[in-house]
Amino acid sequence: MGLIEIRDVCKSFGEKIALDHVSIDVPQGKIYGLLGPNGAGKTTAIRIVNRITIPTSGEVFFEGRRITDSDVARIGYLPEERGLYRKMEVGDQALYLALLKGMSARDATRELKQWFVRFGIQDWWKKKVEELSKGMAQKVQFITTVVHKPSLMILDEPFSGFDPVNAELIRSEILRLRDEGATIILSTHNMESVEELCDEITLINRSKVVISGGVDEIRRRYGNNHIELIYTGSTPVQAVEGVFSVLSDDDNAGRHTAVLAVEPAAVAAAGSAAGATGTVLRTLLEQGIAVNSFRELIPRMNDIFIKLVTEGA
Repeated sequence: MGLIEIRDVCKSFGEKIALDHVSIDVPQGKIYGLLGPNGAGKTTAIRIVNRITIPTSGEVFFEGRRITDSDVARIGYLPEERGLYRKMEVGDQALYLALLKGMSARDATRELKQWFVRFGIQDWWKKKVEELSKGMAQKVQFITTVVHKPSLMILDEPFSGFDPVNAELIRSEILRLRDEGATIILSTHNMESVEELCDEITLINRSKVVISGGVDEIRRRYGNNHIELIYTGSTPVQAVEGVFSVLSDDDNAGRHTAVLAVEPAAVAAAGSAAGATGTVLRTLLEQGIAVNSFRELIPRMNDIFIKLVTEGA
């Protein structure tokens, strides 16, 4: 059972169906990607978990029991719509938000100042929020989301507006928090970040769950059993009936880059796609092919996202 579990949740706003029998099980201590195009229902699901809105039907469970308002103090939520009180001093704003989450003033001040040093913004404690750049303000909001060490962190587009250096800083902190035991729901359109950070994902499209599972397992599921082969030699690699066919073979002064398609018969004989890949490699070596590089061509999450969303449109 996961830390947070959404069971058969529906949500309607008048005649508009925002969520249609959605079920999601977020395992403890993992980074869980919540994906989908704009308007798919992700934000509605997040707001239901945060008790901002109530489902039309279905239930949400936290640590195996129905979630209550008191559980919200153990959730850190970074919404996509950023917002700080512009006329307040940065330190006072961060302290105020930490107190709302139940921290003592002493603990909050200590933890916040450590975070400010880590993020290189310690000199901004007495500045007004309106003096901050967008990136600086987003650093402050990230800190206020995680400073009370919540059991569950919900980060909605946490990399938006950051330059590559600061985006990498946020990625590193997310991984560190995960390694220290936090459970993180990451909602983003950045598929590169999904592949890099997420252990599992759920893709919502048109208010319904389209696919759920481990990132590596999903990528392999949508693969087409193609292999990239780089080899040297004057003789092009030849297809072997029942094992593989050759889709392309580019020769650059005796260094070949070829794409092979594993035959269904090889997969059936080996019992798995991975086993068939091994069969292909053994066959190439038996033929005397000088293999320099050999790798499975697994589709990127971006390609899978586009495929599933387009098919469901």
